[in-house]
Amino acid sequence: MIAAQAFLASAKTYFAFLVLEFDFVQSAETARSVVFYDLQYRNAAQVVSISYENPEDYFQVTVFQLVNHQLPDYDDKRHTRHLHALNQALRPLVGPADWQENQRHFRAFKPEGAVERQLLKAAKELRLCLMHFDKIKAL
Repeated sequence: MIAAQAFLASAKTYFAFLVLEFDFVQSAETARSVVFYDLQYRNAAQVVSISYENPEDYFQVTVFQLVNHQLPDYDDKRHTRHLHALNQALRPLVGPADWQENQRHFRAFKPEGAVERQLLKAAKELRLCLMHFDKIKAL
């Protein structure tokens, strides 16, 4: 189990590139006791949700494509994309140079524990996905 403040602080660190590179702002931060934590970032076209269910050790990153500036339904497969699905679409689009540059971007991070390793892995994957999001969206 990880404390809410520890998870949220780590998530902000690993996902800082959202603000620095992709014009996102933090739009929400939720901690429901020790059960559920969620951090959301928003830009003009998307909302990224980074959530963790502590008792189940379930971590998820979701990218919502805004529809008329509103969040789509969670079950809207066209506008709600989970990171694992984005990764599947990304694989044929990314070459070795992209992967290597992304690894260099995150080389200073030293995760402590399983949750931070999950955060780092997801941050790496999401950054690559957002760099190629227009191509992924077309698929």
